Amino acid sequence: MTFDSTLSGNDFSIFRSSEKGARLHYLDNAAMAQMPDCVINAVVEHDTMRRSNVKRGVHWLAEAATDAFEEARATVAGYLGIKNTDEVIFTSGTTAGINILAHSLGLNFKRHDEVLISQLEHHSNIVPWQIIQQQQGIRVRYLPVTPDGRIDLECAEDLINPRTKIVAVTHGSNVTAAITDARSIARLAHEKGALLMLDGAQTAPGGHIDLPGLEADFYVFSGHKVYGPTGIGVLWGKREILKQLPPALGGGEMIQDVGLEKSTFLAPPHRFEAGTPPVAQAIGLAAAIDWLTKQDLRGMHNHLKKLTLRIMEGLTGLKGGIKILGPDAGMDRLPLVSFSVDGLHPHDICQVMNDRHDVALRGGFHCAQPLHDLFRLSGTTRASLAIYNNDKDVDAFLNGMEDCLKILR
Repeated sequence: MTFDSTLSGNDFSIFRSSEKGARLHYLDNAAMAQMPDCVINAVVEHDTMRRSNVKRGVHWLAEAATDAFEEARATVAGYLGIKNTDEVIFTSGTTAGINILAHSLGLNFKRHDEVLISQLEHHSNIVPWQIIQQQQGIRVRYLPVTPDGRIDLECAEDLINPRTKIVAVTHGSNVTAAITDARSIARLAHEKGALLMLDGAQTAPGGHIDLPGLEADFYVFSGHKVYGPTGIGVLWGKREILKQLPPALGGGEMIQDVGLEKSTFLAPPHRFEAGTPPVAQAIGLAAAIDWLTKQDLRGMHNHLKKLTLRIMEGLTGLKGGIKILGPDAGMDRLPLVSFSVDGLHPHDICQVMNDRHDVALRGGFHCAQPLHDLFRLSGTTRASLAIYNNDKDVDAFLNGMEDCLKILR
């Protein structure tokens, strides 16, 4: 049975609600995926039928909202392949999750402790650790990147040492599309007594995540990349580790007892969910996960792999000094392609593609400036795919790029 992206695309009003939407070739999914109607409906239903603060109220609205919120937590746990729902912490997104983890761990860091990240990272997995470095006097070290945009695992064994407290790396690059060998890094880290955090912002949209198989200690991702609302994300951590960590943020919802001299805190996950959480967004995320897991995920992966290959081969066939970042065509990689064109700025390419061909791309550093500096690039243009994309989108992209080269040269 052939995978039909049209069947999935029909679930998205944005592609059929207007003539402009119907013409749109949306290839900016690594930044934000669109939401299916069922997710929008779930959020609207919550806010019109059971809108209330959660966790503390005893009236029926509060109880209904709390039940839905905790059911959403259970849905996320199932998606991640874990049994303990108390390991799922709701945040506002991947960036918030990494910051919460960095500042919580950082409270126990000592001078000269080390954090190991890579040159492949998104700014959200660089800047928080640099802040801790400035505050605590720790050292942030970097795993190098291979010429084809992968983390250089051969250097990991030398860089991970007894001073390394955590290795925090991307599970899949939002620029090179390289997928990290998580188990290999996990074993190297754990042998030296270090923890492992994976940034799953780009890998979570692919379907069920087998966290026990990845052997990570922490995992973060965002709702808006898995067809869910903005303002919601997840920080997962092993319960035995979370129980030992102090909270990064303080306020209501996360306390057990408050006095004028000191306060005590609830157990995870509530210890790390200070203030009113993103209730409607969490319910929307659960609806998105329910929708995604009902799709033909194997068919989706094969379909996106073919589209990615078409994009890479099509770009290679164009004359004009095009350089594609990341693993070669046909190799295991995420469904996104970042490329540079000699003499052309990514923003100019994106503008022409939008104005003349209704193709939505993203141009710039993609919040990975150190990686672009490493490759001596002032930015790249990125096309990123999702379940609703099809051959017509790729045709529009390749035809548009051919036109782009003629116009901008």
